[in-house]
Amino acid sequence: MSKVQTKLHPKEQLEILSQRVTEAPSFSQKMKGAELFPLQPTELEILQINVGYMCNQQCVHCHVDASPYRKEIMSKGVMEHCLNVIDNIAIKTVDLTGGAPEMNPHFEWFVTELAKRNLEIIVRSNLTILVKGKFKSYPELFKKNKVTVVSSLPCYTEGNVDKQRGDGVFEKSIKALKILNELGYGVEDGLNLHLVYNPGGPFIAPNQAGLEADYKRELKEKFNINFNKLYTITNLPIARYLEFLLDTDRYDNYMMLLANSFNAAAAEGVMCRNTLSVDWNGDLFDCDFNQMLQLPVAVNSSRNIMNFNATELENRSIVLNNHCYGCTAGEGSSCQGAIL
Repeated sequence: MSKVQTKLHPKEQLEILSQRVTEAPSFSQKMKGAELFPLQPTELEILQINVGYMCNQQCVHCHVDASPYRKEIMSKGVMEHCLNVIDNIAIKTVDLTGGAPEMNPHFEWFVTELAKRNLEIIVRSNLTILVKGKFKSYPELFKKNKVTVVSSLPCYTEGNVDKQRGDGVFEKSIKALKILNELGYGVEDGLNLHLVYNPGGPFIAPNQAGLEADYKRELKEKFNINFNKLYTITNLPIARYLEFLLDTDRYDNYMMLLANSFNAAAAEGVMCRNTLSVDWNGDLFDCDFNQMLQLPVAVNSSRNIMNFNATELENRSIVLNNHCYGCTAGEGSSCQGAIL
């Protein structure tokens, strides 16, 4: 991509999402019909921490709008507040994301501290960062701390990956996957390596189980690569992807596709019910998509990790808008893949 950031401010994105629903009902109306409004959280299990928007890549579909030019980076002080919260509530999983989370200068320290706690650590790596410079040592860091690695690989063919993520990305990704396999990732128990697929165009992610079988066959036969699970994630109409839809005059059709594919069973299991998102500044959101739209949690005071109030957050209503259709279409979509 030639541009550094999407032209649309989050407020402008929300205006588009709120007003341009074509002929479909609003997402809140759809949830009322499914008797899921207001949507309430269940037990908090996952703390998803975005440690910064800086990234060595600049992908077309990126809802974070990450790039090498972003300067938002989580401080060590905010990380320490996250650790305090983790020590006081029964969090099962900490999900580290970015940008490229590895680019945060405190990343290694944070992973080491998290590993002292009894929880699962997920790092969402773009793979290409692991084959260059100081980051080449990070696969060993992951293994040492039993980190679960979740990596984007939107296709098992070079042309499709490079079209979406940039020239040379597929080759570097394969190299990184081989390094991880050599360390036991995707092969040994306790060293989990999961891949992430997202559509290359304005359509819903296909059946996850079937696509996982295709990925495993193709990557094994062509590159002798092993991995554990494939997560399918539908692109949400925000940030760069919203701009792409508008620029190509596909927004209305895509929103109608998502709305017409609404699945009440998937809606019941959306990730915002058991997950809380923390941005680089410590602010709290129901999910990382709401984080990008600057839609904070609907509470009076507990809007930052520094004043985390578990009771208040447990009793909140989750903030919804029409982009949420992306999480409830078809088999559903979450950071852990299909919901159903």
